[in-house]
Amino acid sequence: MIEAEWWDYEDASEMADAVAGDIGFIVESALDARGDCVLALPGGKSPIPIFEKLKAAKLNWKKVTIVPGDDRLVDVTDPLSNANLLARHFMPLGARVVPLTAGKLGVRQAGEAADARLADLHWPPDLVWLGMGTNGHTASIFHGPDFDEALSSTKRAVGVTPDPLPPEAPVARVTMTRSAILSARALLVTIEGDEKKRVLEEAIEQGNKSEYPIGRVLADAEQPIDIHWAAG
Repeated sequence: MIEAEWWDYEDASEMADAVAGDIGFIVESALDARGDCVLALPGGKSPIPIFEKLKAAKLNWKKVTIVPGDDRLVDVTDPLSNANLLARHFMPLGARVVPLTAGKLGVRQAGEAADARLADLHWPPDLVWLGMGTNGHTASIFHGPDFDEALSSTKRAVGVTPDPLPPEAPVARVTMTRSAILSARALLVTIEGDEKKRVLEEAIEQGNKSEYPIGRVLADAEQPIDIHWAAG
């Protein structure tokens, strides 16, 4: 059974304050304990209000390494690139942002390159922060030909081709695997809206039998999971 603690908020701004505070605490605790910190963060538009709050925190960003939990197979200058998003927000503060991919690679080659880059990082990550789509995907763990590999591989990252391709970003991707996600010292999920709350509650209840990718990913989590939900 997934051990999850839900935190509910009236709106995204209230959630952003709380989540930024929690992440700041994780960063400070990691720096106190080990002198560095590794964060795996999501991309897209939803995390941006939290990024803005987090940027205002007085943290020693020069000792923080940030990696996308997943990314699209596009150039790092492309607006679809999660590494681009993270770099624009956190590199000016002094953080090190490590892209998962570089250059024009095929899906399998891109997965191997991403796995190698994660292997060079201090491990396990201090935090993996996940979002979720209305179809229940998390990171870039979608249904498709690579779904089982993303769930069962002992690698830290694999290349994936969602089927069908998401219309808002119809490209192949790389993603952290379930084993890499579950290795994190802390797991955090943020979602907004009633539909996503319904999907996530159902996925958690179904666990390893869930048709929703996030239910399968979180089912074997040994650490408690903080789920932050904003009504809208």
